[in-house]
Amino acid sequence: MTTLHSLTSTDFEALLDRAFEVRSVSEDVHLSLIEVKAMGSGAREGGAFSTLWQGPRSPILEQATYRLFEEEFGEQEVFLVPVAEKDAGIQYEAVFT
Repeated sequence: MTTLHSLTSTDFEALLDRAFEVRSVSEDVHLSLIEVKAMGSGAREGGAFSTLWQGPRSPILEQATYRLFEEEFGEQEVFLVPVAEKDAGIQYEAVFT
């Protein structure tokens, strides 16, 4: 079983533009992974990185840990922070160090 701690930026890059189901909210919410950015060295193998996710305008997810599901990714808990509001909706960031 893949754990979030073993995933690298390369693993996330393979999932770009895929839809992830947010399973820890009462409404049907999907986020799309739109960016993976290297951040230099970190405690994890492969170094630190950030991910940027695109979501709908509503509902706006509060800064919190959410269970995200995608067929290849499986279900993982990810701490998301809303960082921008764009025409397409709300963007969220998750940082992995």
